[in-house]
Amino acid sequence: MPSEFEIASDRVAALRQAGVANLRGKILVQVSNPLDFSKGMPPTLTVCNTDSLGEQIQSEFPDVRVVKAPNTVNCDIMIAPSRIPGDHDLFICGNDAEAKQQVAKYLSEWFGWKLGNIIDLGDITNSRGTEMYLALWVRLWGVVGNPHFNIHIVQGR
Repeated sequence: MPSEFEIASDRVAALRQAGVANLRGKILVQVSNPLDFSKGMPPTLTVCNTDSLGEQIQSEFPDVRVVKAPNTVNCDIMIAPSRIPGDHDLFICGNDAEAKQQVAKYLSEWFGWKLGNIIDLGDITNSRGTEMYLALWVRLWGVVGNPHFNIHIVQGR
């Protein structure tokens, strides 16, 4: 099993292979989470608290418009949110406001996410929170019995 460093660096290495010049100015929807399954279930995070995979990628590729999304749901729900009845939310974050708007538009037009249910958390440092959410998400999966669920933020008055 690869070490924590190898897991994170593999993702960055794959982007390097694409070529920095080829990525410059492009929007990168960063869906992966820094999960380490080397000790079994539940996985731990290879990066957390003071850093995130989203931040590492943005730092390594400053001319890429990194948007962290939709890493808080199962891949089936990413592409078909209607599999879950009712309103439920998706989180995005990144440093480029225009890129986040474009990603929200893609998520809506291509996959059916409601724009009103896409919550912009702010800059790329907020990917720490979306990545750390996976610790709770995995445990909810165990209780719910399948990965086809999500949450909805409800505000008080």
